[in-house]
Parts: sequence; structure tokens; C-alpha cells
Amino acid sequence: MAIHPPEAKVWWKEHVALSELLWIWLAFLWGVIMFFMMVYWHLEGRQNISTEAYRIDPQVYEKRVDEFVKEFKVRDEGDTGIPVVRPLPGNDAYMLARIWSWWPILELVKGQTYRLHLSSIDLQHGFSVQPVNINIQVHPGIEHVITLTPTEAGEFTVVCNEFCGLGHHTMVGRIYVVEPGQATPEPGAAQTR
Repeated sequence: MAIHPPEAKVWWKEHVALSELLWIWLAFLWGVIMFFMMVYWHLEGRQNISTEAYRIDPQVYEKRVDEFVKEFKVRDEGDTGIPVVRPLPGNDAYMLARIWSWWPILELVKGQTYRLHLSSIDLQHGFSVQPVNINIQVHPGIEHVITLTPTEAGEFTVVCNEFCGLGHHTMVGRIYVVEPGQATPEPGAAQTR
């Protein structure tokens, strides 16, 4: 609200200075360039993970994850008792999000490709792998499939970055990536640490 109304009531008919026109055109051209760069970088930048998504009943997905754990469990993780699962290279791996945990812990082999299936059985969660910054929203009733090839060995933290309630800050999972040939129990040889 101005103290005094403008003298010219029809402001859009006013003359625009050449310097203002130049800045408007520069901003427009920059916007067009950035638009086409997003398309180019999406196709050629190789930073976007390949994903597939399917509708699935949350109870059906939970049953698949349970079967996956029974088949490929190699041990239980320390005090938590969360199973550590080592799928065969080139096969499917499953992780399940539920209040307030990622389940199970995966152990993958460096340089091998996996199809990682993600879904939630209760709320929307975020799948964020740190420090490599893989970031996916995980919804109940939707199964996301990511083609994943780990390029470095180590322990990677999976955090939920979508607020999912009072225990959200405790929703942390893990993915271990081991060197090829590293000595770990074979899938199916369940043992407790």
C-alpha cells in the first residue's frame, strides 16, 4: 500500500528502459538454458539412479522380505539382533521400511550389480544412503526397484529423511559393502555373533 497512488494508473503501458529489457532477456535466456541443461544432465549426467516402481500390497511385500531374509541371512548384527543378509551378486535384494527401522541390514559385494527393492509397510519414508547421497522417497503400496553397483567398500548408513513420527530420528539402517572374496559366511549359513 503506497502513501500516494502512482501518477500513471496503467503502469504496463509505461516505457521500459533498455537496461531493464536487457536483464529481462538475460534472465529468460538463462532459464531456457537451465531447462535444457536439466534434460541433458538427466540423460547424459549418469547421476540419476535407474528406478522402476510397481504397486504392491504392503503385506505381500513384507512376506517377500521375510522369505529373502530366510534364504540369504548370514548372521545377526551384534546387540540389535537385526539380520545381516548377503544376496547373491546379480540378484534381487530387499529392504523394508517401517516405523522406525530399515530391515534387514544388507551386505553387498563391491563391483557387483544388484536390483534393490524398497517399500514401506506403514508410512512414507525416505531412503537416503550416506555419504553417497542416494535419495528415494519410499511409499507404502509402491515397490521401488533400483539397479545398484557399489563402487567402494565400507559401511554405509541408511537414514530416513521424511519425517515419520516421534521416533524418526532413530530410523537408521546399514549397508555393508565388502571386497570381492572377503571372508564372510555364505548365504543360508545362519549364525549369531
